[in-house]
Amino acid sequence: MRKLRIFVGAAAMALALPVWAQPEWTFAVAGDSRNCGDIVMPEIARGAIEHHALFYWHLGDFRATYTFDQDYLATHPNPTIAGYLFYGGWQDFIERQLEPFAHVPVFLGIGNHELIPPRTREEFIAQFADWLDAPPIRAQRLADDPHDRMVRTWYHWTTRSVDFINLDNGSTEQFDKPQMDWLMKLLDRDAANPAVRVIVVGMHEALPGSIAFAHSMDDAPVAKASGTAVYERLVKLHRQSRKPVYILASHSHFYMANIFNTAANRARDAVLPGWIIGTAGAERYPLPKDTGGASAAETNVYGYATARVRLGDADPVRIDFHRIEEKDVPPEVVQTYGEPVVHGCFAGNSRAPR
Repeated sequence: MRKLRIFVGAAAMALALPVWAQPEWTFAVAGDSRNCGDIVMPEIARGAIEHHALFYWHLGDFRATYTFDQDYLATHPNPTIAGYLFYGGWQDFIERQLEPFAHVPVFLGIGNHELIPPRTREEFIAQFADWLDAPPIRAQRLADDPHDRMVRTWYHWTTRSVDFINLDNGSTEQFDKPQMDWLMKLLDRDAANPAVRVIVVGMHEALPGSIAFAHSMDDAPVAKASGTAVYERLVKLHRQSRKPVYILASHSHFYMANIFNTAANRARDAVLPGWIIGTAGAERYPLPKDTGGASAAETNVYGYATARVRLGDADPVRIDFHRIEEKDVPPEVVQTYGEPVVHGCFAGNSRAPR
């Protein structure tokens, strides 16, 4: 009981401090853990714990769905399609990729591979309701609207003066009107709310107009139109309120920083900080031909990003990328999958030239 009183007292003192005097804190983020995620994600979890991350944010694509993942085959030598699709694949993700995070909360986005037929959005919500309706999300939803009991694949939660917004662009008809209406109202509130100092927006596919436009929301007409409208609204929010806005995505299986630093965006002073972190185990992809505007661009890597948040700084969110190499894989994971499978995930599992 005494330890609890000390903890509560310390937390209350931290909350009582002015925003600029509060200590920095960290969250971790990456997406695309299909194919070899069972081998890579335990090390990401260890890193999140080691960095004292407040939470981990997974930006979608948990399992391949259209075929058996390499790691899944190693532990299910005689798989059936029905077993993989209707129980095994997502359950494997939960047990092998989420449980290693232990006490670190995990927030889940939805990727396009979660919606490969026969998978549906409704099935995704049913399977991952424990995460999509986690206490911070539920409390925020009810604070926004006491009558809103609907669990969705898009949501937000505000913590320590930062509004985290998780969007659903896992299929080509997104962002649809209900999600757009919700988001625009939320951004209007954020712009007017002095308690919200920073906005961080995460999704699976990158918004249109990035350096990585060839594998993004630019690929489909509805997605391109709605995604462009979201980007423009975020630019307007930043200009009018002077609140920093950061955009996170995955989908492309590489790491890239400053993805919206294109000639077109520079010409109209509309470059928002953006990253692609699709490096949690999926088959690695080639980089775009022109990465000149990016401040970092790497492929044939696995890893995750940590974001250091310190609201007193001019740039309050600083992102660092942490590579995971074959030697970093925990011994118990090597024992479970065998050295040939682990080595194959690092030596192969790539479409990108080496």
